[in-house]
Amino acid sequence: RSLVVVHFWAPWAPQCAQMNEVMAALAKEHSQVTFVKLEAEAVPEVSEKYGISSVPTFLFFKNSQKVDRLDGAHAPELTKKVQRHASSSSVSAGSNDSAKEDLNVRLKKLINAAPCMLFMKGSPKEPRCGFSRQIVEILNKHGISFSSFDIFSDEGVRQGLKTYSNWPTYPQLYVAGELIGGLDIVKELESSGELDTICPKAQKLEDRLKTLINKAPVMLFMKGSKQVAKCGFSKQIIEIMNSTGVDYETFDILEDEEVRQGLKTYSNWPTYPQLYVKGELVGGLDIIKELKESGELLPVLKGEN
Repeated sequence: RSLVVVHFWAPWAPQCAQMNEVMAALAKEHSQVTFVKLEAEAVPEVSEKYGISSVPTFLFFKNSQKVDRLDGAHAPELTKKVQRHASSSSVSAGSNDSAKEDLNVRLKKLINAAPCMLFMKGSPKEPRCGFSRQIVEILNKHGISFSSFDIFSDEGVRQGLKTYSNWPTYPQLYVAGELIGGLDIVKELESSGELDTICPKAQKLEDRLKTLINKAPVMLFMKGSKQVAKCGFSKQIIEIMNSTGVDYETFDILEDEEVRQGLKTYSNWPTYPQLYVKGELVGGLDIIKELKESGELLPVLKGEN
């Protein structure tokens, strides 16, 4: 019945080692909490089941049910979540008020995370109820740009948002931080022609990809960023790029599923990282290694070859 905190980590990621130290300190402070480390890439079925796409990620379980998660190396947030969940079985009224306030702050952030936010069951690619599937189909049909949040992934958000918005069911659609409504309202707006004026239109994916590829003379699409690579291949290519002294920009494909999938088709290159120079695909890690060994990498990066 006690709290179990599972850290999905990777040995190649320095931020995971830092968070392991934070966990060790928390374990001394909270003896009733069980802390577990799982190497994410060693248990792909488990990682896939719980949607682990980057490390570090922390999942919180109570009574064998997932009650919360934390993505990224945020020591203060991890400490706060452990304290909150560990003490939730014996909280005072004052603590309840504080937790409610924390949740409301989080809900406000989520609602404003994108100009158009859909809170649904499942994801746009895999809706987990008929109403959610229908609303996604309507938004896609009208070319509306939206982000989504799976309310099954967080019971606190699932219950809290009903009270926060005074709307008892899902899906819920928000535009510019304001509640529009559920499926019936969206259907009415579609019928009246108002939906197209209320919701922001999506930039065509191909145009968006072209813009991103040409954002800088040298663009690297990778898992993570220059500062924090989130897979071994991305880490290796960053080390090679940094050794050249050439300026380059990065795009984290883990932050945008549309770009992640779309760029594979656009470039006809199925894996990441992908390196572009002056809008042209150079290749992935293996190609970059070959160019480095042959001495051609620097001229290619400078657009001379």
